[in-house]
Amino acid sequence: MTDKTTHANPSKNRTPRHRAREFALQGLYQWLLNNEPARTVATNIRGAHGFDKADGEFFGELLNGTIATSVELREAIAPLIDRGVTELSPIEHAVLLLGAYELKNHPEIPYRVVINEAVELTKSFGGIDGHKYVNGVLDKLASSLRPDEVAAAARR
Repeated sequence: MTDKTTHANPSKNRTPRHRAREFALQGLYQWLLNNEPARTVATNIRGAHGFDKADGEFFGELLNGTIATSVELREAIAPLIDRGVTELSPIEHAVLLLGAYELKNHPEIPYRVVINEAVELTKSFGGIDGHKYVNGVLDKLASSLRPDEVAAAARR
């Protein structure tokens, strides 16, 4: 099996940061389904095939930060979704948590990049139209978390 066959979207040229997001998503998925401690999840994911090509530091910060602030992130997402958080697919749930975490804690990453990365993850790992849902929710969240950046982008 080659590296290209181990990923849902092999034609994409994935950067170390994108790979870190893929692995963080996998970790969040594992955490949501198994309710394991973040340390256990991180250890499992770091042992996965291809992890050496990911930005390990960024992965750790995303996974641990998202899990540590998951209650707060869910509270931010809840008013923007049309169902309960527990009714979301595990992939959409994990991607929304990850995207919300990046929007809130990484202002150096443009909000459009955060949303695009979340959409790409959902296209690769989620259901058929899940990416449209994720895009809409994170776009609304960006407007509340980064109003100046979103307004400046709209003026361009």
